[in-house]
Amino acid sequence: MPSDANRQFLDFEKPVKDLIDEIQAVKTRQEKTKIDFSDTLQKLEAGIIEKRREITQNLSSWQRVQLSRHPDRPYTLKYIDKMTENFVELHGDRNVKDDKAMVGGFCELGGQTVMIIGQQKGINTKMRQLRNFGMANPEGYRKALRLMRLAEKFNKPVITLIDAPGAYPGLEAEERGQGEAIARNIYEMVRLRVPVICVIIGEGASGGALGIGVGDRVFMMENTWYTVISPESCSSILWRSWDKKEVAAEQLRLTAEKMLGFGLIDGIIPEPDGGAHWDYAKSADIVKNFLLPVIEELKKMTPEERVEKRIEKFSKMGFWEEGEA
Repeated sequence: MPSDANRQFLDFEKPVKDLIDEIQAVKTRQEKTKIDFSDTLQKLEAGIIEKRREITQNLSSWQRVQLSRHPDRPYTLKYIDKMTENFVELHGDRNVKDDKAMVGGFCELGGQTVMIIGQQKGINTKMRQLRNFGMANPEGYRKALRLMRLAEKFNKPVITLIDAPGAYPGLEAEERGQGEAIARNIYEMVRLRVPVICVIIGEGASGGALGIGVGDRVFMMENTWYTVISPESCSSILWRSWDKKEVAAEQLRLTAEKMLGFGLIDGIIPEPDGGAHWDYAKSADIVKNFLLPVIEELKKMTPEERVEKRIEKFSKMGFWEEGEA
């Protein structure tokens, strides 16, 4: 987790930054004058927590999108590191190559073995290029499916952590069957006989999310989004400009609260005050404690029941009307 000095702040987080700068100024003054400012520092630190809480209580849809992309936000490997033990990463799709944007492997969660799969964006410029900014190629989705089948073979639950601006849209991805790979994953995930839990930890865009997003339970973290297209792309299609991205974010109804209301997800996982980027350990602990009882609930069902309920769950999604022929 970055120190206060190295943190990056979004525009609407400026009040928190101002308080952090004030704390640093008081500490500097305390060192120079040798006067005890403990009470002042304590009040300022309490003010930071309160200000973080205030900021996240009334966020717009676009601000939620910005938080989901926060450069300090924890990614898949950070959650794996903080909430699991003995993680063994598995590589390759046994066909083309190892897609660095998709990571996964067996690990221990709460004393039981599970398979965790997720998209990884990278924590700096070099790593973002290596991870292709979290946008998986077809081999990434085929690797994910290989790992899911491996988990099914050993009767272990599957947990997917979704954080992608979309599947990679490049020519080479289309040449290798991007659409088929995502469609195959959706088809196969519906039929998996083991418990499958999907958690959107950041961005949940289009087929990039759906490729590992079909499960018995689908959850969103508080400051994430989930929709068919990003606000910027939606704005560019409808208004031929990115300038309407805030309007597009509102119209897409992409927040966790809206998705829960539509019945597209099963629950919202809370985040620390101000967002997951403020406390990695606490964020991971919240997710872990949220997942463990869900795993136990799903394990009580037979494989046939899980598959049947999964099919029923996704078949009921959406709104439509039948007209007369």
